[in-house]
Amino acid sequence: MTLIGMLHHREDPQKVRRAYAYSAVAKAEGIPFFYFTPGKVNMDDRTINGKIYENGNWQEKKFPFPDVIYNASYPLTDKAEIIVDILSEIIPFTSHSVGDKSYVNKLIKKGEIFAQYLIPSMDLIDANRFMQMVRHYPKVIMKPVSGNQGKGIVFIEKEGNDKYRVNEHGDISIYSKQELVEFTIRKIQEQKYLAQQFISCQIKSGQVYDFRLHVQKNGEGKWVITSIYPRIGTVGSIAPNIGSGGYTGYLDIFLQKEFDDSWYNIKKTLEYFAISFSNHFDSLYDDVSLDELGIDVGIDENQKLWLFEVNWRPGAPIIFNCELDVARNTIQYAKYLAENSHRNVNE
Repeated sequence: MTLIGMLHHREDPQKVRRAYAYSAVAKAEGIPFFYFTPGKVNMDDRTINGKIYENGNWQEKKFPFPDVIYNASYPLTDKAEIIVDILSEIIPFTSHSVGDKSYVNKLIKKGEIFAQYLIPSMDLIDANRFMQMVRHYPKVIMKPVSGNQGKGIVFIEKEGNDKYRVNEHGDISIYSKQELVEFTIRKIQEQKYLAQQFISCQIKSGQVYDFRLHVQKNGEGKWVITSIYPRIGTVGSIAPNIGSGGYTGYLDIFLQKEFDDSWYNIKKTLEYFAISFSNHFDSLYDDVSLDELGIDVGIDENQKLWLFEVNWRPGAPIIFNCELDVARNTIQYAKYLAENSHRNVNE
């Protein structure tokens, strides 16, 4: 029988909201499941002091190495990272990073099939090259390569003759060409950025929005749609991320309101894109198999679809009650992965 281990950096599973959901789903599926941290791994006898949810409490027990590991978080220390690296060599892990925004863009471009949906972009490594982009496009954004939830995004647009309007965290500045060059140099020194043409995807009220396509692999190792939902930015914002004050809505209601008679065709387009892109994107990774993606797309005023970002380990919004759906797919896929892995933890 397949034994699943959930690996997390937090010692107490009660502080990890997902832990209970995964434990409950595993029990419902008849699959043994336990929670553990890197510090509880004994490499000498290949055992783990993990925790299992029984009789209303998390109870510590000794387990053999599991058949598969749901790696739910990053290790926080060098020692923990070493342990996680060793485990990943002998036990299949469900989750694998897709890389940062720059790497993902280059990979999709190299894959060609979905390159047409990419937004024109460049790695922000040279202020003069960036100024060429600013002159070419009326609106440009800077995104931290490793950022998430819309944090750190800078919006730049032309404001008359050699003047530029810069929106950073809601603070507006008007820069001359030379001031913008100096600003860009400072940003380059702070961290890695991706510069992109700003694609305007707005609802009828003028607020920006995008769609999150949340996909996972199921118990047959096939991509399925967990949820598709719109994310709407607050009035005046440049990004619709929930973490920055945005909000979500129900897909059908949103589409019917914003796209009138075209709503059903757009829904089907989003569903088709979610699965076809995931199959293609997964094939671009030679050494690993991906398990879950959060694909962010937008549709402009000409109803052209644009690919904004591809995220690893996306979160499901609470209002959709998707937590058990996400957990079910993860548990069933973990079982599939264990049964179809060529690696043997007892070797």
